[in-house]
Amino acid sequence: MPLPNIPGYARLNKTHKYSAAGIAAAGAAAIAFAVVPGGGADAKTTAQDLPNKPVALTSQKADAQAHHEALVKQSALADKQAKQEAAAKKAAAEAAKKKAAEEAAKKKAAEEAAAKKAAEAKAAKERAVKQAASRSAARIETVAAEKKTYPDNLDGWIRESLDIMKKKGIPGTYEGIHRNIIRESGGDPRAINNWDINARNGVPSKGLLQVIAPTFKAYHVEGTAWDAYDPVANITAACNYAADRYGSMDNVNGPY
Repeated sequence: MPLPNIPGYARLNKTHKYSAAGIAAAGAAAIAFAVVPGGGADAKTTAQDLPNKPVALTSQKADAQAHHEALVKQSALADKQAKQEAAAKKAAAEAAKKKAAEEAAKKKAAEEAAAKKAAEAKAAKERAVKQAASRSAARIETVAAEKKTYPDNLDGWIRESLDIMKKKGIPGTYEGIHRNIIRESGGDPRAINNWDINARNGVPSKGLLQVIAPTFKAYHVEGTAWDAYDPVANITAACNYAADRYGSMDNVNGPY
């Protein structure tokens, strides 16, 4: 069937087209009924009656045109609404996407902060454990030093004196001390010189390193006995005196 000659018909959708076509067909049928002779009382209608019919046709065309315009407006309104809905849907999707990105960023930041806090706590715990271990080792070393025992012989006396000298910052070595003891007393802690000038002056040299009383008293080291015959006290005081006068007992190779 040929398309109705209605302005804008080609732009209408299928439903609108069917509606317009129906209106056009109805108008055509009305015109045909009006101009074609029929049976009954109107069968005698002649051409003289036709001039009065165009009034009805014009009204029908106007109705069809008005209906068409209404359909066009309705279609335009539907298109506008569809575009608005699409725009609103797009905006909502973008907003949701933005919100999701922000939430993801917040979650990531929170996870990083938690990880950093956990790492700092772990590092602090490790430092505390290390410090506790260090303190424990120091205590053990101190206790061990305090409980350290030495044999009651020349080797033990020298080693105990060296430990005391180390704490007090007095220089000297095992070899230097041992060498001078053997020369001065032969290793006898009760040795005494009753024949030299010191003896004639009333202050004989005593002990392993032959120290006179004034020297022993002046260079006595705290923590040792005040007895000049005490092996450790005698060695330590003599080494303190040698350090002050010669730099170290290691530098003494004869009477001093």
